[in-house]
Amino acid sequence: YSKQQGAHYVPAMEHNGVLYISGQLSKDPKTGTIPTGGIKAEAEQALANLELVLKARGLQREDVIFCRVYTPDVAYWDEINAVYAQFFGDHKPARAIVPTNALHFGCLVEIEAMAAIGEGK
Repeated sequence: YSKQQGAHYVPAMEHNGVLYISGQLSKDPKTGTIPTGGIKAEAEQALANLELVLKARGLQREDVIFCRVYTPDVAYWDEINAVYAQFFGDHKPARAIVPTNALHFGCLVEIEAMAAIGEGK
């Protein structure tokens, strides 16, 4: 999963039955590159990175209870929403989409999340 080299944070922190997932940029964790194809490809990558963190803890998409999506332009909202809806399907976590200034590395999407850790997980 995505983590800035030398940055002072962890990809996720567990506390009181909730997994708090640090912001996942739209960079491929293996190559360190931002996908080509614009906002949709970047939203897909950020969500794939989020899923890597979930799976590392034995969780799945349906365990996500909240997402905060950062993007440098609110004009991307519809395209991000379409990719997000496809990723989560019928599951609808609480969410905020926050327009920001430029994101790190020139990414167009960063997603942080909280996931519920069920009994036995």
